[in-house]
Amino acid sequence: MVGLIGRLWNLQYKSIVKEASGKTLAVAKFFCVLHVTNTYLCTFALAYGPSMIPTFNLTGDMFLAERLSIKFGKVGPGDIVLLRSPESPRKVMVKRLLGLESHSVTYVVDPMNSDRCDTIVVPKGHVWVEGDNIYNSRDSRQFGPVPYSLLEGKVFCKIWPPKEFGSLMKSGMKDPDL
Repeated sequence: MVGLIGRLWNLQYKSIVKEASGKTLAVAKFFCVLHVTNTYLCTFALAYGPSMIPTFNLTGDMFLAERLSIKFGKVGPGDIVLLRSPESPRKVMVKRLLGLESHSVTYVVDPMNSDRCDTIVVPKGHVWVEGDNIYNSRDSRQFGPVPYSLLEGKVFCKIWPPKEFGSLMKSGMKDPDL
């Protein structure tokens, strides 16, 4: 009798262990796929603050950014990009790309106090980024051209708030002739 109970207990235990290991493996696979997707293909991000008004709201908008365009050099003037801050590497920013290497970019130096403009040729391996709200944005006007390697993604879709859901491809470009 003891041997029979022991075998039944063993069978039940093996069944539980097999089921648990199967579910654990499925969860591990899910997180691996999620990690690869987020790191190499597409990511969710949140934009908040005044620098990208009117494209993004002050209180925060959620959007999708794809990472492949950056890897293959398929970004251009007018694209909204996700980038690592050159001043604070732990911070990720959202700005509009206005110039690639060797492009000539004219910008207002201090829009709050004057209309004085300056022109710069973007150096090799760098890009020029600015916020849509030039009156309240910390961007290339303050920290200069940004190394291309700091770009992390190209924003393509706003997903929150729901009433503003839709594509953001080259919307709100300052100068369509760039």
